[in-house]
Amino acid sequence: MTRSYRRLALAALLLALVVVSLGAYVRLSDAGLGCPDWPGCYGQLVGVPDEAHEIHAAEHRFGQPVEAPKAWKEMIHRYAAGLLGLAILALAVLAWRQRERRSPWLEVLLLAVVAGQALLGMLTVTRLLKPVIVTSHLLGGMSTLALLAVLVLRDLASPRRLPALPGGLRLLAVLALGAVFIQIALGGWVSSNYAAAICADFPTCQGSWWPEMDPHHAFTLDRELGATASGALLSGAALTAIHWAHRLGAALVVLLAGGFALRLLTRPETRLYGQSLLAALVLQIALGIANVLLQLPLPLAVAHNTGAALLLGATLAATFRVFQRSEARLPFQAAGFPRRLQALR
Repeated sequence: MTRSYRRLALAALLLALVVVSLGAYVRLSDAGLGCPDWPGCYGQLVGVPDEAHEIHAAEHRFGQPVEAPKAWKEMIHRYAAGLLGLAILALAVLAWRQRERRSPWLEVLLLAVVAGQALLGMLTVTRLLKPVIVTSHLLGGMSTLALLAVLVLRDLASPRRLPALPGGLRLLAVLALGAVFIQIALGGWVSSNYAAAICADFPTCQGSWWPEMDPHHAFTLDRELGATASGALLSGAALTAIHWAHRLGAALVVLLAGGFALRLLTRPETRLYGQSLLAALVLQIALGIANVLLQLPLPLAVAHNTGAALLLGATLAATFRVFQRSEARLPFQAAGFPRRLQALR
């Protein structure tokens, strides 16, 4: 690919990380409904109401007070997401123009994911932070980040032959990547249900290794925020089940991603990937424990979401390297058979 494509792909990847962090900041600072409409804010596509007559008109139209600080948080997130969408559109156009050299379908898939993200962003507001939509929006953001990482990794992949790696390591890579993604989904479910503070101790929860839980209502997807499917108030036992499932998921990630990192450390050609993965894993676990013990200070809570993105990126990079195969040449290719065949024609 061209140098402009490489630069744009890397810039989009960094911007995606910023957008994921901003989304966490908006959600955790309780600004998810800072704007009651979409894509504008109180009817304005640029800025938020700040003049007295604008505020009066907005409050009359939407029936709620204008909270400018929350509205600005939401709009800055939307502007950053919109800029990311334009960058991905440009990547898709560049890839399509060079489709004779390489398939553009990964860029087209990425563009489709971003379109879905825009729809989920709208539904997040119009459906009043329904947990399944908020969690899906988070997963869409992480998927966007992951696909951009694949684009960058594919473009930076070494053209030289690489030593083959054992099949067991590839299986462990897939399991680790799957565990990280599931854990991100569980973390999103904790955040979208505001269940992070239900357990204030560690490693136990409410002083118990197996507290009272209600998994049925906890993991019913089609329900409103803070309510069961029947509309009753969601119980503390249900919130506890959500939180505890996230902790169990963290243990699985430590087992699989940690084991994957340790295996990578034993091979010189993958040692750097193992070190990066292990560092991201240790950082994320430390942030998770600190959030519990310190009762979710906003900077640490946002950092935990950013750490999840970094852990996903580190696991993905290691998995990409493990699946890079040597350019094995068949005997007749090594002997120059195609060239000889052409000479006979």
